[in-house]
Amino acid sequence: MFDLTLTQLADGLERGDFSSQELTQAWLERIQREDAQYNAYITLTPELALQQAAQADAQRAAGQAGRFTGLPIAHKDIFCTIGVKTSCGSKMLDNFIAPYNATLVERFNTAGAVMLGKTNMDEFAMGSSNENSYYGPVRNPWDTTRVPGGSSGGSAAAVAARLAPAATGTDTGGSIRQPAALCGITGLKPTYGRVSRYGMIAYASSLDQAGPMTRTAADAALMLQVMAGHDPRDSTSAEVAVPDYTAQLDLPLKGLRIGLPDEYFSSSLDSQIAAQIQQALRQFEALGATCKPIRLANTARCIPAYYIIAPAEASSNLSRFDGVRYGYRCEEPKDLMDLYTRSRGEGFGREVKRRIMIGTYALSAGYYDAYYRKAQQIRRLIQQDFVEALKEVDVIMGPVTPHTAFAIGEKNNDPVAMYMEDIFTLSLNLAGLPGMSIPCGQVAGLPVGLQIIGNYFAEDKLLNIAHQFQQATDWHTQSPVKL
Repeated sequence: MFDLTLTQLADGLERGDFSSQELTQAWLERIQREDAQYNAYITLTPELALQQAAQADAQRAAGQAGRFTGLPIAHKDIFCTIGVKTSCGSKMLDNFIAPYNATLVERFNTAGAVMLGKTNMDEFAMGSSNENSYYGPVRNPWDTTRVPGGSSGGSAAAVAARLAPAATGTDTGGSIRQPAALCGITGLKPTYGRVSRYGMIAYASSLDQAGPMTRTAADAALMLQVMAGHDPRDSTSAEVAVPDYTAQLDLPLKGLRIGLPDEYFSSSLDSQIAAQIQQALRQFEALGATCKPIRLANTARCIPAYYIIAPAEASSNLSRFDGVRYGYRCEEPKDLMDLYTRSRGEGFGREVKRRIMIGTYALSAGYYDAYYRKAQQIRRLIQQDFVEALKEVDVIMGPVTPHTAFAIGEKNNDPVAMYMEDIFTLSLNLAGLPGMSIPCGQVAGLPVGLQIIGNYFAEDKLLNIAHQFQQATDWHTQSPVKL
């Protein structure tokens, strides 16, 4: 049961091989038995899960079940869930019980999904390793001395360790794709605006986007079908029709034009990862695709631009956490200023404080033009690079990360080295484009991810390409756990 994909579990429910309650109980027991070694979950919701499973079974018995009815999933603990703690991985929100559901959560509930629990994450989604959580680091199921990637590391580890068939994640600068690569699963960052951000606690509002984290591209298509669509409660939500994401999965890849950015195959990329990427590209050529070199000239500028824009937006978004209305409050404040400063100083972790300070500085009088405005100009250049490149090719491919999963603690005292792990992912968020990570090999027993980048709202094309690759290879079937 635990090695079945989400799609296979849906088929099993439809055939009557098992009920949703049996399925849910089995997954809950496995989580309670195994998660201590991974720390993938912050909160388990067994009572709610079994209640939702019973409702799903009743719907199926009445002939009212949909494709997703009764399927268990996990949500990243950044999505508000009514009556359940939504911590965002922070001490600041350790006592916050959300009074409403995020639109994404609502849509899964309406589709009949069962929520197993809320997954661990870097505090307020700030991090590339999932070491910044108030609840402790998540451990990579392939090697528990190593990081799973971040900030959606809990979701990635849960799927890889077979502690959830699928999970939701968010991607502000690679936080779905990078942990998906390091944990050997499939992760999709949709086009900015494709999935509602309502009820998703904001880090950087112009960059954040929710997406699915699954075993396969077919599972990601099933998830995205539920998640995608316009939401009038989110002013950044795109009014673009949602296609049937499963309809094009089986289309052949003959004639596909793949662009290979010179900048993605530089000396910063580990040579063994480069070899795995090249092997994957040869597989695509065998499927009928052609490859050509392209230029994304401003790639190197994405890290300084991102680490001005994202902290600037974070400094604004996180100003609401002041100890007055909700969240953590310091004990016995002397006055209002003491309440503010101690609540924030005690409630936020080190990386969050660092980014708030950077962002506030970049937005301050006298520095706005020199830093923030310049970063936004670079952002436009990065976007134009992609627009021009995608006139010549159908998709762009390359690595997700320059290295495989690194040891826990290895980069904690070197923020710049940590930030450099996002060199291949940040530019997509700055441009608002969709991107995927799929398993394409291993180096020394650790997974390697291939990144596939498409044009705006071309998620169906990315899913088709990923699915065809997974039909021809078995990297997505590799598991770090014995069942």
